[in-house]
Amino acid sequence: MAQSLLDAYMPVAIFLAIAVIFPILVYFITRLVRPNKPSPLKDTTYECGEVPEGEAQIQFNFQYYMFALIFVVFDVAAIFLMLMALVFTGLSDAAKAAIVLFVAVLFVTTNYALKKEEVLTI
Repeated sequence: MAQSLLDAYMPVAIFLAIAVIFPILVYFITRLVRPNKPSPLKDTTYECGEVPEGEAQIQFNFQYYMFALIFVVFDVAAIFLMLMALVFTGLSDAAKAAIVLFVAVLFVTTNYALKKEEVLTI
């Protein structure tokens, strides 16, 4: 039994080894081959050929980050709900209850985030 399990996972182990070793090998080979010509022009921020003006670090309002987080929550929820909808017919009652709980928690937290005063002032 143990030998067959080892045989079954050997391709995965080989793929993992290649996936780890190949990028490291390519990194060192390209470091040996590429030219090293540093210049002050290469250290500037690339902006479509334009010379950068002013400070690059700007403080954004927190509401933008909050909306981004809410967007990510909806994105993840949409993915989970789509996957659950595909297999909904074969689910047990406990799995269906977990789905309802997930949607309820998502609904409550999203409403809480949207009703906060900071988010609505954008």
